[in-house]
Amino acid sequence: MGRICYSVAMSLDGYIAGPSGEYDWIPRDPDADFAKIWEQYDTFLMGRKTYEIAVAGMGAQTFEGYKTVVVSRTMDPALYPTISIVSEPTCELMEALRLTASKDIWLFGGAQLFRSLLEINAVDAVEVSVMPVLIGDGVKLMPPPYDHRRLRLTSHRVHQSGIVHLNYDVVP
Repeated sequence: MGRICYSVAMSLDGYIAGPSGEYDWIPRDPDADFAKIWEQYDTFLMGRKTYEIAVAGMGAQTFEGYKTVVVSRTMDPALYPTISIVSEPTCELMEALRLTASKDIWLFGGAQLFRSLLEINAVDAVEVSVMPVLIGDGVKLMPPPYDHRRLRLTSHRVHQSGIVHLNYDVVP
């Protein structure tokens, strides 16, 4: 059974994307082993905006070899036969997703979706890579309003590039 892990890059001032959704402020990290990062997942869960930027914006419909689930009220499933589109992220749907995953599920981007899933206790872990940059405006990691949530640090790593990677479990 997979865990739903919100894995995201964040500026030191708390933004996960610029005002127009841009992520060009994220520096390349020569220490990052992306193959190792990606191998812990078999499913990507994201909102429509993240899908449009990160997948469709690259000319694809899905990440090759990964199940892709998009939460959207406006996308027509008939136009996207290689992905699963759901209109609402319910507790039942998230539990079914966990049960069908043999690895973890990457909750990819999407601050609004992250907040929605936290509200229904569907996020198991939060993995934040804090970038050594201040961008001043954009999409906050946690858009208001939201309830207080406790996290338990499970690991951390400081890279030579100045990036700090923090792993937390969400405390039930």
